[in-house]
Amino acid sequence: MAEGRSNPQPGDLIEIFRPFYQHWALYVGDGYVIHVTGEGASFRLFSGSSSGGTRAKVKKELLKVVVENHKWRVNNKYDCYCTPFPVEMIIQRAELCIDKELRYDVLSLNCEHFVTILRYGKGVSRQGGCAGAAGPGEPRGTREGAAAAAAPAGSDTATQRHSDTATQRAAAATARC
Repeated sequence: MAEGRSNPQPGDLIEIFRPFYQHWALYVGDGYVIHVTGEGASFRLFSGSSSGGTRAKVKKELLKVVVENHKWRVNNKYDCYCTPFPVEMIIQRAELCIDKELRYDVLSLNCEHFVTILRYGKGVSRQGGCAGAAGPGEPRGTREGAAAAAAPAGSDTATQRHSDTATQRAAAATARC
C-alpha cells in the first residue's frame, strides 16, 4: 500500500505511479481529485511541441478511479520551496477548472504543472525536465509563465510570491479557469 493511501487532505498533491511516468492530481475531499486527462479532449501524451493544438481536459473523478491499480502517495514535495495557497482557495481554483480544456505539453505544461499552479500559483515539474529557469533554491522545472493555465487571462497574481496582498488578489482573480 502506498504512502498516504488512507488519509489525503484537501489541497494535497497526489502522485500516481504509472508505467514510464507519474500522473498528478489534486485531492479535493470526499474521495475526489481534480486532474488533467486526455479523455474528451484532443490529446497526444508524448507531444514535445509547445505550439497550440495539444489539449487536455480537467476532470473531477474519484481518486480510486484515477489511480486504478497503480501505487500512489500524497506528495507535497514543493512545500519547502513554495508557500501553498490557503486550502479553500486551492479547492476553489481547482473547481473553476473542471470540464475546461487546457493547452498541454509534456515538457512545459503537464499534469504536475497544473496541480502545482493550483496549490502554489506557479507550475513546477521534475518530470518535465528543464521546463523553465529556476531561481536560487527553487527546483528545476519552475514555470511561472504557465500559471495562465489555472489563472484568469490577464492576471499576474498566480505568478507572485505569497504576500497577503498577492493572496487576496489571487482569491479575487479566480472568476474563471
